[in-house]
Amino acid sequence: MDVVFNYLFSYQAFLLILVVVLLKSSVKFVPQNRAYIISRFGKYNTTLEAGLNFIVPFIDTVAADRSLKEQAEDVPEQSAITKDNITLSVDGVLYFRVVDPYKATYGVENYTFAVKQLAQTTMRSELGKMELDKTFEERDLLNTNIVSALNDAAAPWGVQVLRYELKDINPPNSVLDAMEQQMKAERLKRAQILESEGDRQAAINRAEGEKQSIVLAAQAEKEEQILKAQGEAEAIIQVAKADAEAIETVGRAAATEDGQKAVQLDLAKGAIKAKEQIAKESSVILLPDGSTEIGSVVAQAMSIVNKLGKKVD
Repeated sequence: MDVVFNYLFSYQAFLLILVVVLLKSSVKFVPQNRAYIISRFGKYNTTLEAGLNFIVPFIDTVAADRSLKEQAEDVPEQSAITKDNITLSVDGVLYFRVVDPYKATYGVENYTFAVKQLAQTTMRSELGKMELDKTFEERDLLNTNIVSALNDAAAPWGVQVLRYELKDINPPNSVLDAMEQQMKAERLKRAQILESEGDRQAAINRAEGEKQSIVLAAQAEKEEQILKAQGEAEAIIQVAKADAEAIETVGRAAATEDGQKAVQLDLAKGAIKAKEQIAKESSVILLPDGSTEIGSVVAQAMSIVNKLGKKVD
């Protein structure tokens, strides 16, 4: 009885162990951003993605475990010749990822090595199309051209190149010395140009200042003359108005009887004064030709005044 029991117990234990082994072999947990390539009897069967998956135990096997994450690989330093026959030492960094695990497994033996070698040859080819100065000025264009060429060539390998960055571009020492001299000459040239531009602008500013000064002085003189002429004209007008008003006032006063007497008296005084003046300045003695000489002069003057009075009225 004990023998049978032991036999049954050992048989059940064997079955349990077998079931555990089968379950373990058939269940596959694939991590995130990874893919398992499953082969059956040495031939590709399927690709397992992230999560819980089942396979046929002892028949299906994991042929490859591929990472789908972005990978970065150093591209070793190498020599390249530019379009103007300058030898450069160049290295870089390559960023890529597997987009098709099947092609990455069966399309190439080692996709990482293949992509790095392709990056080196492509970089030499692209540098050969550019002159030395352009390699420093157009790094972004160079990187873009390398990525485009790599993606075209790496498509059958299931690999996508995301970026390629040049780390260092090292020309020969002789070229570095020549470039340094060129940069010094260029800086000196820019300094001289800036200095000459400053002198030119200063001269222009001085000329503009002198021009403005002359223009302002001329305008000031012109305005001064205009104001002076306007003042003189205004003064003449005011004097003329005053004379006209005085004559008009005298005329109105002379039109009266008292005014006539005042005029006669004034004219008589003027005539006497004139004769006195003539007598002082001349050696000729003037004698009156008649007793009515002054009266006649006064009469003549009064007739003129009367005529002026009539015109005024």
